Amino acid sequence: MGDLRGLTVLEIGCGSGHTLEYMAKRGAGELWGIDLSRKQIETASQVVSGFDIPIRLIESPKEGCPDLPDHHFDLAVSLYAIGWTVDLKRTLANVYRTLKPGGRFVFSWEHPVYSSLEYQEGRLSFYRPYAEDGWEKHESWRSVPIVMHYRKLATYTNELIGAGFAIERVVEESRIPESDNTASRKWYNPEKARIVPPTVVFRCRKPIRD
Repeated sequence: MGDLRGLTVLEIGCGSGHTLEYMAKRGAGELWGIDLSRKQIETASQVVSGFDIPIRLIESPKEGCPDLPDHHFDLAVSLYAIGWTVDLKRTLANVYRTLKPGGRFVFSWEHPVYSSLEYQEGRLSFYRPYAEDGWEKHESWRSVPIVMHYRKLATYTNELIGAGFAIERVVEESRIPESDNTASRKWYNPEKARIVPPTVVFRCRKPIRD
């Protein structure tokens, strides 16, 4: 994300507010966060309550938030949240609209190849086709019904380009520490991560011509 001092920053999917806290501690000048969950917004409000800078939190879906101003932010960030959107095109257009010309957008998500693989008894196998975008409904994930959307790296790349972003860097280097003997039975496990990176990170910029 670079030097945050004095920047006006938007976090898409701010969750519990701990990334906002991280940025506030590093000198961000103004912070905005949006999240679909009212409970997360309430938690985030408590986490960042002690900072003496403008902080605004909005309960809203990523796909469209009319309360976000045009051409206002120096930086937009999203940690493991963009992939939950039901409409990637609209979400990226919304982010692009709010950034100043020259503003940056940095986001991470689970690596799409990693999402397609399962690791059992020392072997990796595809449990779903990577080559197809799609979605999968889970009746209970941490006791909450969810819909998981699967998108190829090419989908993210092409939608970013279509929204107008210039892609500056893509990072696939990530690893999971070997912390205990049960790690190999977890979704994020070091054996799987040695073969396929669990995370992909994009850094993009809104061209100055806008």
